[in-house]
Amino acid sequence: MTGVHIVTDSSCDLTDEETTANGIGVVPLSIRFGSEEFVDREELGVDEFYSKMASTGLLPETAAPSPGRFEQAFRGAAAVGATAVVCINLSGELSATVQSARNAATAVAGDIDVRVIDSRSLTGGLGTMVLEAAAAARNGADADAVVALVDSMIGRTEIYGALDTLENLKKGGRIGSAKALLGSMLSVKPLIHIGDGAVEEAGKQRTRRRSLEWLRDTLFAEPVVEKLSILHGGAADYDEFLDMIAERYPRDTIRTGKIGAVIGTHGGPGVIGMCYLRG
Repeated sequence: MTGVHIVTDSSCDLTDEETTANGIGVVPLSIRFGSEEFVDREELGVDEFYSKMASTGLLPETAAPSPGRFEQAFRGAAAVGATAVVCINLSGELSATVQSARNAATAVAGDIDVRVIDSRSLTGGLGTMVLEAAAAARNGADADAVVALVDSMIGRTEIYGALDTLENLKKGGRIGSAKALLGSMLSVKPLIHIGDGAVEEAGKQRTRRRSLEWLRDTLFAEPVVEKLSILHGGAADYDEFLDMIAERYPRDTIRTGKIGAVIGTHGGPGVIGMCYLRG
């Protein structure tokens, strides 16, 4: 397969079917439960991850891939005739993953042209960029055009999340400017926003129902929404939320699915996230 190849990391929360169908390479992060470490997607599936988090009571941790894993992906693309690789990664504000990709790009610089992009995003936001990049590459776009496309999406990408708990985010050290929520974390349902790649406080509600209504109202307040994804981390009220937005965004018009282990580690059980491009 010649042309531009797209590589990302496992925080993209695309399904295996999506990555295979679009020829997307996925470099996995690692997930740790205490002394046990698993390679995301390869040794620990999404459902297994949530079951393990529930049954062990342990708060998991994540680790970025080594540069060697990215180098393997880049050299693999070159071996099958890729003219270039565009690698789109999890926000550098939240993980060292993008730096590992950059180190690998330097290592292969004499063999293949690799462009590494910090998406300033994660989960469905990153996944949308990756899918759009893959579609452009499939239609013959060169590396410069693919990079320009992704760059044009970064500033338009919005991610909001309704969390059931702040424990995971707090333990993982990714709480960012949402620290103000900690003082009342037992009595509120926190809402977060991924702004410029970091976690920010978006609001707090007294009940889960009200937090979902806040998500709905925020979405409905947008004049134009493109590429909407609604993903969740084993949330029992996921279908309820999809019903709440169905009058404007029916299920068959949006991308739905599970938040994987990387983001689920920090979002915690029950998280619901909405990701979209502002028009």
